[in-house]
Amino acid sequence: MSHAKTDVALVVDSIDLQVNGYVGVDFNDPQTTREAILHAAQAMRGHSVAAALPTIITAEPDTMLACIGNLRQAIESNVEVAAVFRGLHVEGPFLSPRPGFIGAHPIEHAQTQDVSLLSELLEAGGGLVRLLTLAPEVDRGGRMTELCVESGVLVAAGHTDASLTELEQCIAAGLSLFTHLGNGCPRQMDRHDNIIYRALRCADQLRFTLIADGFHLPETLFRNLLKWVPLERLAVVSDAISAAGLGPGTYQLGPRQVTIGADRAARDPSGEHFVGSASTMPDADRWLANTLGLALSQRQQLLRDNPAAWLGW
Repeated sequence: MSHAKTDVALVVDSIDLQVNGYVGVDFNDPQTTREAILHAAQAMRGHSVAAALPTIITAEPDTMLACIGNLRQAIESNVEVAAVFRGLHVEGPFLSPRPGFIGAHPIEHAQTQDVSLLSELLEAGGGLVRLLTLAPEVDRGGRMTELCVESGVLVAAGHTDASLTELEQCIAAGLSLFTHLGNGCPRQMDRHDNIIYRALRCADQLRFTLIADGFHLPETLFRNLLKWVPLERLAVVSDAISAAGLGPGTYQLGPRQVTIGADRAARDPSGEHFVGSASTMPDADRWLANTLGLALSQRQQLLRDNPAAWLGW
């Protein structure tokens, strides 16, 4: 694999499995209109995104249900939206409430295992939920994982400090992905036993999404993951928030303010963690090309072919 740094600017048409908002449109705001969702879809298509999964994150149940309903209505009522937004990703609320692992998700709304609530979220999506991220330690016996798999929904681990046993139990129940490996965890962890090591221990059974913006994962770790994990088991996501595509500045994201720097990093005012990303998929493509020196075929696999295959597209 080449490590030469070039000045490649070719943009790969991509499939983004995790996008929370775009160009000022917040998919996690229950007041977001169909017109705004159409605007986001058009902007993403203009930025070489062929398809995407708008992502609903942890909130109180009524808010999550409303946001899922907004997206469903927009998709079902407009062919232009449906052409880009070909499903939904629900990230939470069944996540680890532990500091660091919960990340930017509101800790007060993290839920323990609740099959009834999960059923409501899936039903609200009307068959559009294609991916659900949960913490395996919350899903005792893999009951929620099994329900998702039976409903045709891919299940990913994320925002988790699951033990190897807990991770393997959910894998046995059908869990097959890991959301943004190396993120959704504390900056400092045990050097001998941590969630990254445990996830990689299951690399022959899991597929991994990665954020390729240059700061969520450092270059060295990203290069190592490309060596350690077969390329067909990796895909790049943006994890974009509503500030993506707008440039540096301070933006309102739900109840908090988020500062976007010149590097397009979305930082919580506390400085303790990132709040998604303000980078786009073309930004990721350029970073993979210009910093890592990946060939066009490798970038196509990470940005388009692998996620398409995982979703059966």
